[in-house]
Amino acid sequence: MAKISSLTILLVFLLSCSSFISTEAYDALDPNGNITIKWDIMSWTPDGYVAVVTMYNFQKYRHIQAPGWTLGWTWAKKEVIWSMMGGQTTEQGDCSRFKGNIPHCCKKDPKVVDLMPGTPYNQQIANCCKGGVINSWVQDPANAASSFQLSVGSAGTTNKTVRVPKNFTLKAPGPGYTCGPAKIVRPSKFVTADQRRITQALMTWNVTCTYSQFLAQKTPTCCVSLSSFYNSTIVPCPTCTCGCQNNLTQPGSCVDPNSPYLASAVSSGKNIYTPLVQCTTHMCPIRVHWHVKLNYKEYWRVKITITNFNYRMNYTQWNLVVQHPNFDNLTQIFSFNYKSLTPYTAINDTAMLWGVKFYNDLLMQAGPLGNVQSELLFQKDKSTFSFEKGWAFPRRIYFNGDNCVMPPPDAYPWLPNTSSQLFVSPLCSVMTILASLVFLLANT
Repeated sequence: MAKISSLTILLVFLLSCSSFISTEAYDALDPNGNITIKWDIMSWTPDGYVAVVTMYNFQKYRHIQAPGWTLGWTWAKKEVIWSMMGGQTTEQGDCSRFKGNIPHCCKKDPKVVDLMPGTPYNQQIANCCKGGVINSWVQDPANAASSFQLSVGSAGTTNKTVRVPKNFTLKAPGPGYTCGPAKIVRPSKFVTADQRRITQALMTWNVTCTYSQFLAQKTPTCCVSLSSFYNSTIVPCPTCTCGCQNNLTQPGSCVDPNSPYLASAVSSGKNIYTPLVQCTTHMCPIRVHWHVKLNYKEYWRVKITITNFNYRMNYTQWNLVVQHPNFDNLTQIFSFNYKSLTPYTAINDTAMLWGVKFYNDLLMQAGPLGNVQSELLFQKDKSTFSFEKGWAFPRRIYFNGDNCVMPPPDAYPWLPNTSSQLFVSPLCSVMTILASLVFLLANT
C-alpha cells in the first residue's frame, strides 16, 4: 500500500505541474526581450533634481501601440513633481500644502503618460510626444524609445540623500508587464553632436520590465487557419478560440457584417480600444491564414493572409513572427519586409515579417480592406523537405508579439491517400485482420 500511495502522490504532482499555466514573463523566441527604464539625474536643484526618464524597448517584435504607455511608481519620501516636459501626469493630486507656486503633481503614486504629436516645441524633448507609441527594436529601432523630463522637489540634493522610487508599473496600454525594483547603476554617458565631448549623468538607476501574455489577457487574441493545394479541406481556427458567441450573457459581444446595426455599434460611446469583433466561430480579432499554394521542382510557394475582424481597431506597425524549418532556404518574399531571427543562435527557422511603409504597414479595421497578404518562395532542401505529416505548415505564429492559437495537428490537411493510413490504430488493424479471417473462413 505504501508503494501505491507514493506512486499516486507522484502522479498527482506530475499532472498538476503539466496543467499549471505559468505567468513567468519568458518568450522562447525573444529570451532577452524587455523594456528598460533609465532614470538619469541631470542636475541638482535647491530642493531636488531634474531628471530625464527614457524607456527603451529591447523587444525584437513586441511594440506598444495606441493609446500608448502609462508609467507609474511610488515615491520613497514626500517628493513632488514641480514641472514636466515631454510627458504629463494623469492627476495633479492634493497640492493644498503649497502656497503660491503649485507643483505639477503632488500624488504619492503618480501616473505619467506621453504627450501627443503636435505638442508645442517648448514642451518637447527628444524621443517624446508620440502618443505613447513605441515601436519594436527590429522593426523600427529609431522609434524604439520614449522620453520625458521632470523636475522633482522635496527629494534631497545629493546622491546620498536621494531615495529611489519603488513599485514601478507599466501599462502598454493594459496589463502584461511586470517591473522589477530600481537598481542604481553607473551614471549614463552622453556624446555631444560633434562627437568631441562626453558628458554624464549625476546619478542613474534602471528598471527592467518584462511581458507575460497570460497577464495581458486571459484569452488569446489571434488564431491560425490552414489550407493547401493538395487537399480541398480548409482547416479553420479552433471553435471558441478567443471566446464564444453568447448573446444571452454577453449581448453585443460580436456583430454580423450584414447587420443594419453595424454602423451604430461601431460608433457607440464604448471604449474604442475594447474589441468589437465580427461574429465568427473563433471570435478572434485577428486570423492568420497559411496556404501552401504551389509545388515546383526546386521550390515551393506559400501565401499568408492576415485578416482583421475587429471593427474598432486599426493595427499600425503590425508584425508577424513565424517559425518554420524551411526559413533557412527562403528565396523571395513579396510585399512584406523580412528579417531573420535566430533565437537558437545556429538555427535559422524564425522570421519576422511586417508591412512595407506607406503600402501595407497599416492593417485596417474589419471590412473589405481589413486584410494584408503576401507570398513566400522557398527553395527545397531535399534532406528535409516533405508535404507529409504537416511539415509544410508553421510550428508557431505570433501577431504583434502574442502567440496565436494553432489548429490541432490531427486536423492539418494531409496528402491524398495517406491521411487514412496515418491514424489507423493498432487495435483497428487487429480488428481488420480478424474480420478478414472470419470472412474467409465463412466463405470456404
